[in-house]
Amino acid sequence: MKNNEKKQSARTPTVYRKLEDVVGCKWSVSVLVAVREGVNRPGLLEQTIEGISKKVLSERLRKLTAYGLLRKQVYPEVPPRTEYTMTKSGEKLALIVEQIQLLDEQLSESKTSENKIGSQ
Repeated sequence: MKNNEKKQSARTPTVYRKLEDVVGCKWSVSVLVAVREGVNRPGLLEQTIEGISKKVLSERLRKLTAYGLLRKQVYPEVPPRTEYTMTKSGEKLALIVEQIQLLDEQLSESKTSENKIGSQ
């Protein structure tokens, strides 16, 4: 591999790196889940996702759109209206996140059951 190719590949995130970036960020996951549940306008997302700032929300929306997980639609109205929807890739990732959340709940329930049995 030439030096130029190494530099280019280091700057261009792989699909796995993008996945790490999204799944490793609580805000990205929160935004994906909210959009999947039908919250699609930036102002409403900011109100719905507790603790997220306008700046972080803008960054996450921009990144999720750039990664092809969300689609941005700007309507030529006064004032302008922007809405976000899930892409097919975004839907797939949201389903995976949902499965991880279910697994987490099951493991928590299992641990609670084991603790109750162990303390008897």
